[in-house]
Amino acid sequence: MNKLISMEKKGELLQVKNILDHGFVELVDVLGSDQAIVNAARTSYDKGTKKVSSTKQLIRYLMRHQHSGPLEFGELVFRIRCPLFVARQWFRHRTGSYNEVSLRYSEATDEYYVPKSEWITTQDRRNRQARTGTVLNDSELIRDEFNSDANDLLKKYNNYLERGVAREIARINLPLSLYTTFCYKSDLRNLLNFLTLRTDSHAQFEIREYAEAMVEMAEKFFPITIQAWRDYMKNSLHFSFPELNVLKKILSEANIDINEKVSEYFDKNKTPSLAELEKIEFKDKIRTLMGDSISLDYLKKKND
Repeated sequence: MNKLISMEKKGELLQVKNILDHGFVELVDVLGSDQAIVNAARTSYDKGTKKVSSTKQLIRYLMRHQHSGPLEFGELVFRIRCPLFVARQWFRHRTGSYNEVSLRYSEATDEYYVPKSEWITTQDRRNRQARTGTVLNDSELIRDEFNSDANDLLKKYNNYLERGVAREIARINLPLSLYTTFCYKSDLRNLLNFLTLRTDSHAQFEIREYAEAMVEMAEKFFPITIQAWRDYMKNSLHFSFPELNVLKKILSEANIDINEKVSEYFDKNKTPSLAELEKIEFKDKIRTLMGDSISLDYLKKKND
């Protein structure tokens, strides 16, 4: 059920993946490509780049240095069906465009989310907003109660409608487990920020399932950009200034000439994962870490 499916619909490529028990992600429309991003970055050269290798190098440079403006020249439109509590987390990202089914105009369906028993786990005491991997002993019983509670609330909702209660009032007691549907449009820059946060292990499991499906779909149309995102955002680490000072102190006390070690490593290993410019930038980072003066302010140098 969770296999990514591609199909033709009204002349447009549509990708669909089922999520959780009643949810899905559909990729409805796409604007742009890796090449379009590069062409936007190179506005002074209207033919863009001619080689795939050049396109790859420039996109990776843009991502590496957080020159994210050209990423806005790629856009994706999704149709999402998810539990209400997932949608409310989603809508906190205010950099996309949304349009959601309204229960003032339509009636609620009887689809609601019931987690698998192995997903019903204990509260994480260190992270107040997360759960652990420890399954509760009575998780099967709790799952049955979740199902019964939601079913009862939906029965009451339908009873309110039968008694003539307006839809906008009848809906107010519906559970957060109820499924909703909405359209979501985002440029690639903001989508990648969303995916960075929502594929992280700290994000709630249910929304991670949707985000990971969207990564797969986006990669079909922006393969170079998504790989660069993985390398420079998703799987990278950020060190604070105090943390860098600790690292510098450890290296200094160990009497390790880290600059020399890095140069020796690059001499012995071609390191295909790092382009030549990246090797230079990496060396500059190490030199900066160890307190060496690195300046690209050439105008100031001339004035001095």
